Amino acid sequence: MSREPQTQTSPRIPPQADPTGRGHTRVSATAPGPAGGTAGPDGAPWSLWLGRLLIAGLVLAALNLRPAITSLGALLEEVRDGLHMSGSLAGVLTSVPPLCFAVFGITAPRLARRFGPAAVVFAGMAAITAGLAVRPFTGGTWAFLAASALALMGIAVSNVLMPVIVKRYFPDRVGTMTGLYSMALALGTSLAAAATVPMTDALGGSWRTGLGVWAVLAALAAVAWLPLVRGRMRGAAAADGPAGRGAAGGADGNGGEARTLRITRSRTAWALGCFFGLQATGAYITMGWMPQIFRDAGVSAGTAGVLLAMTMVMGVPLAFVIPRLATRMKNQGPIVVALALCGLSGYAGLFFAPAQGAWLWALLLGVSNCAFPLALTMIGMRSRSSGGVVRLSAFAQSVGYLISIPGPTLVGALYQHSGGWGTPLALMAGLMVPQMIVGILAGRDRTIEDEV
Repeated sequence: MSREPQTQTSPRIPPQADPTGRGHTRVSATAPGPAGGTAGPDGAPWSLWLGRLLIAGLVLAALNLRPAITSLGALLEEVRDGLHMSGSLAGVLTSVPPLCFAVFGITAPRLARRFGPAAVVFAGMAAITAGLAVRPFTGGTWAFLAASALALMGIAVSNVLMPVIVKRYFPDRVGTMTGLYSMALALGTSLAAAATVPMTDALGGSWRTGLGVWAVLAALAAVAWLPLVRGRMRGAAAADGPAGRGAAGGADGNGGEARTLRITRSRTAWALGCFFGLQATGAYITMGWMPQIFRDAGVSAGTAGVLLAMTMVMGVPLAFVIPRLATRMKNQGPIVVALALCGLSGYAGLFFAPAQGAWLWALLLGVSNCAFPLALTMIGMRSRSSGGVVRLSAFAQSVGYLISIPGPTLVGALYQHSGGWGTPLALMAGLMVPQMIVGILAGRDRTIEDEV
């Protein structure tokens, strides 16, 4: 086992473009700066507040990566009535998030090479703000869908670039920082699911206000990222702009290697994409159908909602612990197996005694769903450079979200045609087996550069 070095969590100094124009890069020496900071590539001091601002920006961005989805789920019935939305169209609305994540996420590497990761994350937060502010006050269903797609586009590119920001600016703290933003992501997911309805009631009962208020949180994240784009981090690298695309697009400051990576030839990339997709499938199925499973077993609607909330809240502490543990291991296969066994046990419990052991099954499925922060951590570990992480993150998440799209719909169809939960639960449990296999393959100690 290898441990993360106990170093200061200040941003890493990215490579600087060579002023001689010979195609090489150099890394500026770090010198002590005010308030314990270090000198940036342009000679200006990296102050401690900038490192803290970057950490705050990561946390605020992560908090905004799911409320657009879970806040809508909490008020979906009111939205349908208010917009006179058909049931089939509402079904399309619930499948839009993974589709947008797959389609728009694949554009993140090109955008990051051109504008820099920090600028793209800022634009993503701005898109989330605009989409969430506009969609509650649209006059029709299609305008509502378009505004939702705008917010989801911002989420998609930010999803892909979060591991990149961590790899680039905190290379010695990948586990810690991945755990921090994964925990914030889980907290934002749970908070929006639990607080949207009470907050709507407190603000007058209008679903439009209840949805629109989440734009405020997104605006705070955009404000936090603005100085990171315009201030010292602009001078921090030519890597953030076209003049020096190294850190965003290349390996070790060289843009060529990452751009020529044929990532589709990497078995690890495919394994990681499949692992991401199968864990996302399980998570979407759990969020969409677990309350109904409990209600059909005789559990009250209120208790079923609390059980789902507990499942989601489990991701808050474990999302911080699991990435730190994963980075201390050369092979993450044992964590993959442990999480899969929790999922298998939870599904078995739902099959044999759903009401009697409801709290235990919800707890086990909550642990199993923490395969998500593990997948994010492995994305950061399976490439040697931030440029490689950009490509791998976009590939794995796009492939993964495409895989996850049919899962909840298929479970619903099986439930309707079989008249019970036996067959759907068998499918859910069966999916844990390939998830375990591809997770073990993705967790091996190797990088995509070694394979392609």
